Amino acid sequence: MKKIFLLLYCFSISYGQQKIKFSELQLIGMSEISMIKNQEFQLLPQAANSFELMKKAALKDSVNIKIVSSFRCFDQQKKIWNRKFEKNNSLGLSKIENIFKIIEYSTIPGTSRHHWGTEIDIIDGNINPEGDVLLSEKFYDNGPYVRLKKWLDNNSEEFGFYLVYTNNNARKGFKHEPWHYSYAPLSIPIMNDFLDLDLIHVFSKYNINGSSSFTNDFINLYKENFLLGINPDLKKEWN
Repeated sequence: MKKIFLLLYCFSISYGQQKIKFSELQLIGMSEISMIKNQEFQLLPQAANSFELMKKAALKDSVNIKIVSSFRCFDQQKKIWNRKFEKNNSLGLSKIENIFKIIEYSTIPGTSRHHWGTEIDIIDGNINPEGDVLLSEKFYDNGPYVRLKKWLDNNSEEFGFYLVYTNNNARKGFKHEPWHYSYAPLSIPIMNDFLDLDLIHVFSKYNINGSSSFTNDFINLYKENFLLGINPDLKKEWN
């Protein structure tokens, strides 16, 4: 399986050398990128092909990797954000308290990695879903997705998929998400492009609840602690 990953990784390097760039609208989920779409996922072709290889390998070990979320457009992320903002506002949270409550798990619209077609949220399709499936406790101890997590811990990186928000107390930013994986050969160069965006300028264009509190200081903190508060292997080529 390591040979498979090396082939995919080499292909991604050549892909990057073609200097294919995403536009600002594509980076923030406002304009669709050419992707492979089916009933389960919407991903960039290379990420989709690698996922299918990983899924087949897992099935041989009786693990059924099921994607519950992949590409997510700006408007979808904005609905999630505004819904949470309005709920927190009704509970009496101040605007800045509201923002920091939401970014425990959810990104500001336009900054979600799910805008890129490289990200997947996954569960074990062999288990009948009950309630909220994306809860950390379901991946540990006696949770229903422990077997899935162990398989991914041992195998996902061979196919280019890396856990994004690791279970590391020293890591800052979004809370641990044992279900969220990123296709590194593409998401690393895409993130490089994304970091060049002027986020203040981006946020000023769209009606996002709480955006008046997105000061330069807040954006710098958000970038450093949240957008960059990820698995070190997903930013190894940034320096």
